[in-house]
Formats: sequence, structure tokens, C-alpha cells
Amino acid sequence: MLNGLDIEGNSPLHRMPVRGKLIVLFTAAIGLFFLSDLRLLVPALGLAAALFLSTGIGIAEAFRRTRFVLFTVLLVAAANYVFVSPHEAVVVFCRLSILVLLAATITAATGISAFMDEIARLAAPLERLGLVRAADVSLAVGLVIRFVPEILARYHDIADAHRARGLPLRPLTALVPLIILTLKDADTIAMAIDARGFRRH
Repeated sequence: MLNGLDIEGNSPLHRMPVRGKLIVLFTAAIGLFFLSDLRLLVPALGLAAALFLSTGIGIAEAFRRTRFVLFTVLLVAAANYVFVSPHEAVVVFCRLSILVLLAATITAATGISAFMDEIARLAAPLERLGLVRAADVSLAVGLVIRFVPEILARYHDIADAHRARGLPLRPLTALVPLIILTLKDADTIAMAIDARGFRRH
């Protein structure tokens, strides 16, 4: 399996506590949706991109990681352009792109185990109330983060196999085998988790 999405480094972002990173992301998400001045949003977008690159990730890898989400953001912005106004389209694009880049920055600067430990601590009060099991919640978050690059790698393998056979890559011909392979991996991981007694049920 591939490595996770985190990048080794010793930058201030890497040394920042996980809880602090999550608080910054949450605060930015709230603040951005009260902000509609492009004189502030455009520089903020540039700053978010600079922060992402400061983790040590290359431009090509940064684009590879965010291109699908940014394409979705572009579609949302285009819908706003058609149904609302060009100004609102640019505002929406900047807001969502900033959030995508900030989330990618935090993911790149934080190891999966650190994320899981922090999620477990945050979920501990809910566990004391009997609502969730903190270890299960942190494990679920860790697996989601861990499998993002794995699923992308599976997709690229399927695309390469199509090209090697001279076949056109269509959404359906790529999606079906991708889902099947992902479900097989999920079953294998679930059995390994149960065998090690990580889950109560």
C-alpha cells in the first residue's frame, strides 16, 4: 500500500499541534463565508496556496492531490456565474478553493496517527456519554485519510490498463472495477481490524 498524504518536514506547520490546526481550519471556514470582498479573498487564496507549498510538496503533486476537488469547485462557481452573478462566482471559487488548500495543507503537515490521537481525544466526552466509542471514530477517520491515495492509485492503474489495451477510458468502465477493488480492500482491512480486536462489535 502507498504512504499516507502527510509529508515529512520540520516547518512551523509540521510542529503546530493538531488541535491548533483543526481550530484554524474551523475558524477559517466560518470566517470565509462572512467575507465577500475580493480584495481580501484573492490575496487569501494566494496565501493558502503558498502555505500548501510550504509543506515541501511539489507543484505537480499539489495539483495532482487537489485537481478533482478544485474541478468540482469550478463547476459550483460556474453554476453561480450562470444563475447568480459573475462576482458571486469568483467569490464562491475563492472561498471554496481556500478551504480546499487549507485542508490539504493540514493533511500534508500532519501524520495519520497524530490525527487519530486528536480525534480520539475530541470524541472522549461523547464516549463518556455513551454515544460513541472514541477509538472507533478515530480509526474511521484514519482509514478515510489513509485510503485517499490508495483509491487514486487504483484509478491510475485502471487508466493505465485501458491505455495499454488501446481502450477508451469511460467513467463506467473505470468506476465499476474501482468500486470492486475498493470493496475488496475494505473487506480485507475489516477482517484485519476484527482479528486484532480493535472493534467492540
